Amino acid sequence: MIWQLLTAPLDGLVWIAEQIEERATTELEKTENLQKRLTTLQLKFDLGDISEADFITQEQEILEAMEAEMDENKE
Repeated sequence: MIWQLLTAPLDGLVWIAEQIEERATTELEKTENLQKRLTTLQLKFDLGDISEADFITQEQEILEAMEAEMDENKE
């Protein structure tokens, strides 16, 4: 019981650190996935698998998602 009282503040700090790590990992994965999608889209366009109009539309969607992600991370 005394041990739990002594380690409670440390346990709280560990929990906070775990939450921060989890959120940072999630945000990084989102950003990496958007970058991968953009690279894949560029390759498809370069190989002629999609039209220029489709490329422009999809590129704009991805760039908007990336911008929204950056804005969200600033807050």
